[in-house]
Amino acid sequence: MALIDALKWRYATKKMNGQVVPQEKVDYILEAAQLAPSSSGLQPYKVFVVTNQELKEKLRGVSFDQSQVTDASHVLIWAAWDGYSLDKISAVFDKTIAERGIPANAMDEYKERLWGMYEPLGQEWHANHAAKQAYISFGVAIAAAAEQHVDATPMEGFIPAEVDKLLGLSEQGLKSVVILPLGYRDEANDWLVNLKKVRTAKDEFITEIK
Repeated sequence: MALIDALKWRYATKKMNGQVVPQEKVDYILEAAQLAPSSSGLQPYKVFVVTNQELKEKLRGVSFDQSQVTDASHVLIWAAWDGYSLDKISAVFDKTIAERGIPANAMDEYKERLWGMYEPLGQEWHANHAAKQAYISFGVAIAAAAEQHVDATPMEGFIPAEVDKLLGLSEQGLKSVVILPLGYRDEANDWLVNLKKVRTAKDEFITEIK
């Protein structure tokens, strides 16, 4: 399925039927999320994949009782770093250096300049910036799911502090950012499935500056 056709097909599924998504499709979606771009290549987030039904029930309880959380095959949760540090940045750059086989000090100047910009901006800015990077990966995953003809529901409707507790994120220096249940639409019971997709008209959405 071509990407544009896939994006026209997808919608924010409101009711899922409980059917299991084949693992190869889930793996494809996760690999797309992993390959998404991020600022300075830091990827300051992780993706948690929940299939345990008991945990999904608990997540639904802190997600305003949205049934997609329990009816989904897999629930993907993006959790971003709660802040940057020189140690975290250095660890990413060290891995890059090792994998590229370049001199150990090759990225020192860039690393110091980057941390020099980030450090004075404070924890709140750090967390917001990391969350923005997570959203890039999240968007790529949505497109990949559509390409695989897998339904997905982007969700910000949850209580982050409670999700953090359920997954033990604070101890890992992470904060939950956004949730993406994956599954298949229940066409007989989803009020949104047959409604026309509405988007801003192209001539209003796009401004060309020549």
